[in-house]
Amino acid sequence: MSALRAYKKAESAFFGRVTGRVRAAATSVGGFLGRVASGGRQKLTIMLIPHTEKKIFNFQITFFSLIGIVAAFAVIVSAAVFTISRFTDTNKVLGSRTSDLSSARASLDAMRDETGHLVNAARRFEVALAQTVSRVGTRASSPDSEAQRGDLSSFFESDISATGSVREVAEIKKVTDYLERSIDPVNEIGSLLSNQSAVLTSIPNIWPVKGGIGHISMYYGQNENPFSGQWYIHKGIDISTYRTGDPVVATADGKVVTVSFANDFGNYIIIQHNRGFFTRYAHLASFRVYKGQKVEQGQVIGTMGNTGLTTGPHLHYEIHLGTDVIDPIQFLNLRANASVTATATPGNVGSDVYRD
Repeated sequence: MSALRAYKKAESAFFGRVTGRVRAAATSVGGFLGRVASGGRQKLTIMLIPHTEKKIFNFQITFFSLIGIVAAFAVIVSAAVFTISRFTDTNKVLGSRTSDLSSARASLDAMRDETGHLVNAARRFEVALAQTVSRVGTRASSPDSEAQRGDLSSFFESDISATGSVREVAEIKKVTDYLERSIDPVNEIGSLLSNQSAVLTSIPNIWPVKGGIGHISMYYGQNENPFSGQWYIHKGIDISTYRTGDPVVATADGKVVTVSFANDFGNYIIIQHNRGFFTRYAHLASFRVYKGQKVEQGQVIGTMGNTGLTTGPHLHYEIHLGTDVIDPIQFLNLRANASVTATATPGNVGSDVYRD
């Protein structure tokens, strides 16, 4: 029991001390707030004294009111600074957007100009394609309606009610549709040209001397022997460059079937081609191929020389179709780029003297 009383006594003493300190703190805070309130309620007299003899203007204001006015002024100034800052930023953004808009308008104008150029180019392409298709004998398309004829006039002559960028987009779309439909005719033309190229490479039709040099010193057919003066049938053409060693080329793809020498032809080569063609190259100075070798059109097979019965260095060139001998000039004219100087040389310099 004595211990319990001591504990209760200590507890009461502790709470008493805490309560006293709380009361003291509250009293101190209350006194401070009272002094602040008392000071804040004190009035200040503000006097405005003019430099003239006019009446002095004065008014009274409490300390709290002065603090409130200063705080309100600070808030107003801060708000004004913030607003001006935001306005400046907004003005900068607006200026940037204006510049972007001007650039966009310029780009749009450029796009419209390019669209006009594209439309004009497409029209010219339409005309060129139509002419090419008519020449090679293919069809532009096999459509079922007016819009599928491959004819741009049906697009560009139609009325377009849209304005602005929508019109340009519509024109570009129509050009795109037309170009897509032009793919098949162009592919057909390419295929046809590829087939024609394959045919041309299998038929002897290029100048047999590399670089298209030389001239014809004796033509195919009836000619006068430069030594005997007798007339005979010349079964090929003689091509002269007045020198030996110029490269001789195969005039078509084929296979070498003869690499040999004869008293009249000298060194000569015979090439077998597709479609029953054979070509002979005589009076060569040297060979660049061997029997059984496959050659391509334009490939060097030997060099021009003066072997066999000749009056000078030249190439004797023949074309055979089956058992018939054909004038090579007829096939040389198949190539527009065959550089032929078809002028006979007086005196038949560089010609055959044998009867073949």
